[in-house]
Amino acid sequence: MPEPQSVELPQAMRQWLEFLQGNRRYSSHTLQSYRRDLAHLVRLHPGIDLQRYTEGHIRQAIARLHAQGHQPRSLARALAAWRGFFQWWAPQAAMAHNPAAGVRAPKAARSLPKALSVEQAQVLLDRPGLPEPKTPVQCRDQAMFEVLYSSGLRLAELVSLDWRYVRSGTYESQSWLHLEENEATILGKGGKTRSVPLGRMARQALKRWLEQRPKLAGEPTPETDPDTYAALFIGARGKRISPRVVQRQLKQVATQAGLPVNVHPHSLRHSFASHLLQSAQDLRAVQELLGHANISTTQIYTRLDFQHLAKVYDQAHPRAGRRRD
Repeated sequence: MPEPQSVELPQAMRQWLEFLQGNRRYSSHTLQSYRRDLAHLVRLHPGIDLQRYTEGHIRQAIARLHAQGHQPRSLARALAAWRGFFQWWAPQAAMAHNPAAGVRAPKAARSLPKALSVEQAQVLLDRPGLPEPKTPVQCRDQAMFEVLYSSGLRLAELVSLDWRYVRSGTYESQSWLHLEENEATILGKGGKTRSVPLGRMARQALKRWLEQRPKLAGEPTPETDPDTYAALFIGARGKRISPRVVQRQLKQVATQAGLPVNVHPHSLRHSFASHLLQSAQDLRAVQELLGHANISTTQIYTRLDFQHLAKVYDQAHPRAGRRRD
């Protein structure tokens, strides 16, 4: 069977690619991918006129590509290309419907989040053998990472935090601390607001940082620069910190702590969720704390440390059958 790059596409498919290039300004990379996906379809059904394609032909092509080792993501992209072509061409060819419209690719397996162990999280935040944070940047970084792990925030939620609720002119806080109440109000995905707790270590780190914060922020006012005035975490240039700086600083601290893993801000969110579930086993509570709209998103964390749960079961359940008298 010929390889996709050697397959000659029908004229209608070539015209569609030219339309995407000239009228839609698609990139050359996207067009090459679409050409390869269209060639797969032609290769799998040689000699069939495009007008005669049915949903059965599309399903058969997907099944054969899947059997050949194509992954769900590449199958979904192929279906998108086929669906787009027939949507453009079917009316011109007087076809009754788009044969690819009702076909779906196999679902991709959800990969497990990369969480730190409890011991690794403690090493990252306690940094044994290293001096206590003293400079404004060091205090800021410690506070950021404590909050990420303490409250399970997304990176965007962290950088959007204000040190208190601020409303000035057109500016109004969306996420802010209630430090005296040991919690924060967070505006998350989908415009959903939630309250998250601030642990003892996070509160202590935040208080140290707020004492140092004026050294980076200068003296902005709610009237002259409300965003900088309100921002909890400030970068070296005196403005609200960027996500890229948080990522860079976390990687640097992890390296200094000697962690053998590549730590990202989302690693701390994953660690927050998996460690809570290991201890509390309350999926609904973790769903609320993470701000997940669907509990199926939270359920992925139940698979993170099955060995840990199995060990607890073996030690605690009277009928586990593995303990020896």
